[in-house]
Amino acid sequence: MRWPGSRGTERRRTERSSATGLQGPATPLWLRWLPVLYVAFLLLLEPVTPVQWPVSFLLIALPLVAAYAHGPAVVAAVTVFAVVFEGVLAGTPCCAGRSVGYLWERHYVASYISTALVGVLGTILAAHRIHRERTLATVRSVAETAQRVLLRPVPRRLGQICVETLYLSAAAEARIGGDLYEAVPTTYGVRLLIGDVRGKGLVAVETAAAMLGAFREAAHDEPDLAGVARRVEKSMNRRAALLPGSEGAERFVTAVFAEIPDDEPVVRIVNCGHPPPLLIARDSVTELDSDDPSLPLNLGVLVGDEYHVDVVPFHPGNQLLLYTDGVTEARNRAGDFYPLAERVRSWCRFPPRELLDSLHQDLLAHSGGNLDDDTAALAAYRIPEAAPGQDGGSRDRAEACRSGGLGDGPARTEPHPAGPPRTSTGRAKSPHTRPPRSDPSASDPPLRGPAGSGPTGSGPAEPSGQ
Repeated sequence: MRWPGSRGTERRRTERSSATGLQGPATPLWLRWLPVLYVAFLLLLEPVTPVQWPVSFLLIALPLVAAYAHGPAVVAAVTVFAVVFEGVLAGTPCCAGRSVGYLWERHYVASYISTALVGVLGTILAAHRIHRERTLATVRSVAETAQRVLLRPVPRRLGQICVETLYLSAAAEARIGGDLYEAVPTTYGVRLLIGDVRGKGLVAVETAAAMLGAFREAAHDEPDLAGVARRVEKSMNRRAALLPGSEGAERFVTAVFAEIPDDEPVVRIVNCGHPPPLLIARDSVTELDSDDPSLPLNLGVLVGDEYHVDVVPFHPGNQLLLYTDGVTEARNRAGDFYPLAERVRSWCRFPPRELLDSLHQDLLAHSGGNLDDDTAALAAYRIPEAAPGQDGGSRDRAEACRSGGLGDGPARTEPHPAGPPRTSTGRAKSPHTRPPRSDPSASDPPLRGPAGSGPTGSGPAEPSGQ
């Protein structure tokens, strides 16, 4: 899986390999040419300054300028060049208008010695920089490998559901965080998970790995979505009991479990203290607040392990957006939180991949490229059934995933499935599903439609409210 980068705002980093192993990130081109530009500046400055003001002394800094972007061998060569060039400027009448006698004048001799000493320091600095960059590249490689093992690639299509994911790390050099997501096809439908582990670093990764493992097993075994949450809770409790002191009690996870059955136009949701998902239709965005949210996982022992299942309509052509609090808590320079529902309303007709790409770009634009928390998002889109006369083959479903099937026609509606949905305890609920609470301004027309049918048919979202 290709981990998304922040195009246009994040620094470009390309890893280079060699026979000796990993090397550091590629140096920007302007920094590699900086020593040449520095010498060119001195050559332009020399003719316009009086003879009594020799600018050759500025060449003392040239080895340090080279050390920012080049290795020890290049810095040593630049040092030799700087000493020779200082002598040329000091004792060549045709170039600097000075007598050859200036060549060994004590001030110039001091300049040669100073340049040589700075060159030695620059060579050591360049060697140290190269070593640090290779160490950083190794650490990043290990971190990315661990992240890929933890967050396995999610299939883009699971039956009639298209799934796309997004992960952004808060730190530019860190690739491991506490946010997690998963999508599992089961006999009960497609089951989704998104969560946010308290804390950072290896402790958060260990907790996330335990939770994902428990979910992947429970998703296949438990016939009830509340049973999945209950089983994951018990697994987290067992692991927390093995930790010393209060460390176990502090390892809690906010999460949303979702289930999209194949034979019913609904989505079932269990919310454990997590930001509410968004239901995206053609012209509206609905925040799915739970009627009875549960406590975060590993805190359920405080009040019991009963989980409330919310059931809301999820028709073909609708999308479900799950996200972590790193999205809604991203701040701009004025300290304003990211208005997720408002921004998503502009992208209602976008297919899942384009929706997440737009969210990615707009989130970085809102925060100025400085995210204070890890960010994860998962978009699930229900593909409309094939029209009469169409075969509805895999190619048609793939095209629906790319284009989103979000045309300009009226929204498709289907009758509610017969029979009342079930709660976590197995008792029948009211025969009507809970109507989702719509955004007050959801009736506003979409600002943009998909620019094409391909996965990149539209450019990045226009940032607003900056």
